[in-house]
Amino acid sequence: MFTSVLMIEKALTSADVEFVTTLHGEEDVAFHVLLQPRGDQADRLLRAIDDVALGELDEAAREGATPEGDEAVGEGQQALDVSLVALRAAGSRAEGRLIEDHPLDALKGLVEESGADEVIVLTDPHYVEEFFHRDWASRARHKVGVPVLKLFSHSKA
Repeated sequence: MFTSVLMIEKALTSADVEFVTTLHGEEDVAFHVLLQPRGDQADRLLRAIDDVALGELDEAAREGATPEGDEAVGEGQQALDVSLVALRAAGSRAEGRLIEDHPLDALKGLVEESGADEVIVLTDPHYVEEFFHRDWASRARHKVGVPVLKLFSHSKA
């Protein structure tokens, strides 16, 4: 059985589930899913800049209405639950948890604990963070000791 740690920031779409569950052909895959609820004000600014860079001005204007921090935990848990059900329905083993503090430390710990073969980071594009190599995938490559695959989600959050 191949073991993947899957870092996500929102509920997986059916296209996302199909994508990650077919990456290794017919091999059985067990997923350990980590979801970090939306962050703080600084994260909001970076998301708004990304929206502007993508020409999505309406999205940038709505960033202020999106729950952040503690208010986002309930939505995060729901997104995690939906994602786990979808992965299991596709025939994969899946378990998961929310991470609130130090996501890369939680990622490293889970990789070690589960004996993961790889990490998959599945997010929307974050151009500012990616440009400066401050996105999850870039930082994880220096921390976890297994291959890190960066994939883009099939829908906008």
